[in-house]
Amino acid sequence: MSTVIGIDPSLTGTGLAWPNGETWTAADSSYKGDDRLDYIYRAVHTIAQQHNQLGNPIALAVVEDLPKHAHGAGLTGMAQGVIRLALQQTLVPYILIPAATLKKFATGSGNAGKPDMRMELYKRAGLDLKDDNQVDAWWLRALGHELLGDPIVALPKTHTDALGKLTLPAGVAELTGGTR
Repeated sequence: MSTVIGIDPSLTGTGLAWPNGETWTAADSSYKGDDRLDYIYRAVHTIAQQHNQLGNPIALAVVEDLPKHAHGAGLTGMAQGVIRLALQQTLVPYILIPAATLKKFATGSGNAGKPDMRMELYKRAGLDLKDDNQVDAWWLRALGHELLGDPIVALPKTHTDALGKLTLPAGVAELTGGTR
């Protein structure tokens, strides 16, 4: 099985899905301002570095992309920036996934809401995660596994068709046996 992580960037609660399937939200409210950015950076950097040291490097990180015209894109962009820096510094290839593509993959509809994402996770994987950030991170990880030809959840073609236009980072498909 490929080593994939999913990351749903947010300044207030970054959702993370680790390679073993566990989910977590980086949401410690004791960190404020730029200290929050450092907290998010260290969370991602630490897990990637640990996998590198164990000889099981992360094959792919799947990160939700910034909303194109959202009011909060600037704040989310700061969180995404430190996440991408942590991934680059630990040599983890990553792919950015638009929210509509993630929703289509998870639910079959690019306009799905948070409750729909959570319900699909429960129906398809038997997981009842109450934190929307963790739900998105779990689906991002699942999407990465699908891209690498190593699916962790069975989805109909109507869901996986959303991935047709995505391109893996250079060298990832060749190293993992993925098909895209």
